[in-house]
Amino acid sequence: MIIRILTSAYSRLSWAGWGLFLLLLLINVLISPLAQAQRIKDIANVQGVRDNQLVGYGLVVGLPGTGEKTRYTEQTFTTMLKNFGINLPANFRPKIKNVAVVVVNATMPAFIKPGQNMDVTVSSVGEAKSLRGGTLLQTFLKGLDDKVYAVAQGNMVVSGFSAEGLDGSKVIQNTPTVGRIPNGAIVERAVLSPFANGDYLTFNLHRADFSTAKSLADTINALLGPGMARAIDGTSIQVSAPRDVSQRVSFLATLENIQIEMANESAKVIVNSRTGTIVVGKDVRLLPAAVTHGGLTVTIAEANAVSQPNPFGEGETVVTTNSQINTAEENSRMFMFNPGTTLDELVRAVNLVGAAPSDVLAILEALKMAGALHGELIVI
Repeated sequence: MIIRILTSAYSRLSWAGWGLFLLLLLINVLISPLAQAQRIKDIANVQGVRDNQLVGYGLVVGLPGTGEKTRYTEQTFTTMLKNFGINLPANFRPKIKNVAVVVVNATMPAFIKPGQNMDVTVSSVGEAKSLRGGTLLQTFLKGLDDKVYAVAQGNMVVSGFSAEGLDGSKVIQNTPTVGRIPNGAIVERAVLSPFANGDYLTFNLHRADFSTAKSLADTINALLGPGMARAIDGTSIQVSAPRDVSQRVSFLATLENIQIEMANESAKVIVNSRTGTIVVGKDVRLLPAAVTHGGLTVTIAEANAVSQPNPFGEGETVVTTNSQINTAEENSRMFMFNPGTTLDELVRAVNLVGAAPSDVLAILEALKMAGALHGELIVI
């Protein structure tokens, strides 16, 4: 009741009032955990609070002869020299074996400010054999709007290496053409965030689910009061929030630790056709069905025979092919699924019949076509 009174007047609360409100809310969250519940921060993210990808094009120098000599490497190198006031003749082609052109990429975290550092990844885009021992020269990192948000430079950490012999033999471990520079970029421009704008905070679920969205909204309303949160769709939940930035941070810090009970996922069977991995959800059920499994194996062996004539017979050597075909049929086993068969019973029956992953996929597809599989069959 105290929480409801404070919530209805949250816009008029002083700093002391907000402190008491958050304390009561935190105590309520801690003393009443839900069974099999998860925190909001583990299942959803706040709209507008996101990372941004940056990319740049630059040069790595100082390589011990493992660089490259291509037209775009020469052009990039020449352009760099021009920036320092050095102009090469038009037909002059520099001999550079310790230089490589690279692409530099980084992920800019939310709320990072100018002057802070972040890690960068440097990847060769040409014929360089290794970036080990190289140094990245100043490289501008741009966003989707083509604006420079950070500048990268520094010595790289390359975990891979390669060695090549004179006879062409080669040994490569890991990836020598990709390196990392810890804290190798300095942020020059901040990305504006809509976090402090408006009267609402919006939570976006990592996995869209109408039941989970309603449960999250109902849980927040039960703690803060009716109408404080509402589910917009199966992904987004809108929550009223204070306008003051400091109060909003404290409000969100407490709100994201609320525990809610997750809704059960829809019944699914996931099949990876490339690896043979099959995952069956716990809510998958089977209607009465009978399945038989067996296979016919055909083996064909080719044997070449050579017929050699006598030394003075003036005959010709003849090569003949002998084919042997063998067939073997496995003993078929039939098993029947009762109504409402569970996951354990399905796995036990499939293991009993000794089916390979490809055979299991065929069985599941047949059950789905027969209408005996209650669940979505997804092949990836």
